[in-house]
Amino acid sequence: MTSKNRVDCAFCAIGRGDDVAAEIVCTGALWVAFFPLEPATPGHTLIIPRDHVLDLWAAETELAAELMRVVVTVGAAIQRAVRPEGMNLITSAGSTAEQSVFHLHLHVVPRWGHDGFGEIWPRGPRYEDEALLEGIADRIRSACTAV
Repeated sequence: MTSKNRVDCAFCAIGRGDDVAAEIVCTGALWVAFFPLEPATPGHTLIIPRDHVLDLWAAETELAAELMRVVVTVGAAIQRAVRPEGMNLITSAGSTAEQSVFHLHLHVVPRWGHDGFGEIWPRGPRYEDEALLEGIADRIRSACTAV
């Protein structure tokens, strides 16, 4: 679900063009791609919708599809420009998932060995609550058919 811009949202300000300090990489009618204030690696780029959307799961299907198209385009440009050894696409939804700005944003992060970024997948024990895991595939399949 989208709502127009919010006055108190820093990413809405960038989407409106009000934040002249933002290092804009490229833009489209529905989105803006720019460098974060504290990039994880050289070339790290954020892609946001111009309108306020809380997170990816709140986005309308058409907007989400457009953002994914832009991610591929911007990712290819980053590949050509900085020649990374790998690349991450990261988005978070909710504070438990470490979302810090509550406006949908997609991180395209070029990666190199020993880039200091750190691991994004936890090592060690996995979640093992058997009661939750029981029948989870069936529950997800059922929920998919309801969408």
